[in-house]
Parts: sequence; structure tokens; C-alpha cells
Amino acid sequence: MHRKETAIAPLLQQSLGLQIIVPEDFDTDRFGTFTREVKRSGDQLEAARQKAKAAIEQTGVSLAIASEGTFGPHPAMPFLPCNREIVVLIDPEQGLELVGQALSTETNFSHQRVSSLEEAEAFATKVGFPAHGLVVIANPNRDLAEIDKSQMRKGILTESQLQSAILWALEQAETVHLETDMRAMYNPTRMQVIAQATQDLIRLVGQTCPECNWPGFQAVEHQPGLPCELCGSPTPLTLNAIYRCQKCHFEKISQFPDGNRSADAAQCMYCNP
Repeated sequence: MHRKETAIAPLLQQSLGLQIIVPEDFDTDRFGTFTREVKRSGDQLEAARQKAKAAIEQTGVSLAIASEGTFGPHPAMPFLPCNREIVVLIDPEQGLELVGQALSTETNFSHQRVSSLEEAEAFATKVGFPAHGLVVIANPNRDLAEIDKSQMRKGILTESQLQSAILWALEQAETVHLETDMRAMYNPTRMQVIAQATQDLIRLVGQTCPECNWPGFQAVEHQPGLPCELCGSPTPLTLNAIYRCQKCHFEKISQFPDGNRSADAAQCMYCNP
């Protein structure tokens, strides 16, 4: 629905030789929308799984790829907005599920209440309009968790569309809720992060189990304890990564997975309490 195949398909075709089929009349909005008309089904991963499974049911193919994105504060730097994208590949017949992901602070995710066309145009310029789309919601004092479609105009990509939508909304209330349209086809910055998640998926496919050659051999646990460079005390930084095969469950411990054999003293609770 949102043309994500333009970011995903060329990479999978080139690297894995997959022939991508986009199902006709496939409604992914039923699993949730960024503009909140439909609440998302489960968490990010579960929503992507549901999309992939529904595509298999509709087409009869045995393997499906789906993606899902989220936006919010960065987990380590809450003052920065970030975009987390996942691209899921599932093959139920083989019991295979691989999840490529990317976390990026390169996003124009933003919103603002405006009371004039001039304020709206200033916000639009700041978020990369018209290359990036906008959404206008009238009566913003209402609960934005659930929105009536009749109170919204989205996919705004031209100055005339923006002007018309703002004037329409201002006829109903003194302030208007204006936000970035985060659907992929209206947000080229997001498309780039989806491509990064696809590259991560391709990496996982090539990362195979040393015992059974099953794809997706990846770290499932990180153990802290990297020694301090000054005193040798264990720090919260990763010392070991535990890799596990989802097929045969073979495990491998990789020491110093980040390439560092010691931690900066600033990370040490003894040297820097």
C-alpha cells in the first residue's frame, strides 16, 4: 500500500535472487496506521508478522517479507527522535523467521499546533516539505489516540493542498494539529532507513550456523564484564556475545564481539563512581 517495495525489492533481488510479488488489493492498514485511525495489532514485530502471514494466505506462496516502523525518543538519547524499522522474512513451511532492523536518528518525525497559514508554512519548511508529506487534523483538542477520518487530511504534498487543508481546519477550530506524514511513500527519509533494515536482513541470511548451515546465526544475548583499561574491574560493557541457531540450537560464545579488549575508565564504576 505504501510502496515500500521500491526500497526493499531491488536489494533482495540483487543479493538473494528473490523475485518479489506485491499482492494486489492488499490492505496493510488493517494492522495499524501511523495516523491513528486503526490501532496497531500487537507490537512492531507482531504487526510485521501478521502482514507477512496474511500475504502468504492471500497469494499461496511459501515465503513472505513485510516491514513495520516505529517513531519515538531514542532509547539512549531521549531528547532525540528516532526511527526504528524492521524487515521480516518468514517461511512457515521451514520454520524460518529472520528480522533485519535499523535504528536511525535521521528522521523528520515531528508535529506542531498552528493557528495560521504562516505558522503552518514555517513548520512545513522545517520538516522538508514538499519532498516529505504532511497531515492536517482539525479539532486537535480531541483525543489524538483515536481520530475520525473526516477530521483529517493526509498525503499533503503541494502548497495548494497545504493551504486548502489549513484553511479548512481553521474554520472548525482556532488551532490545527499539523504533523509529518510518516507513511513510506510520503517520506523518502524513512525509505532510506527501510533500505538499511533490508541490508541487515540480507546480512542475517548470509550469517549461517557452523553446525547445520541454517541462516540467521546471530547474537541472542550480550554478557557485560569488559574489564576497565586502568584497574581491570568488570564494567557494564559487553564482554561476551552468545550466538544461537534457531534451528538446531547450537550455541557459540564470542569474546570481545565489539573488537574492544578493555573499556574506557569513564565506564568503570570503580574508577568513575
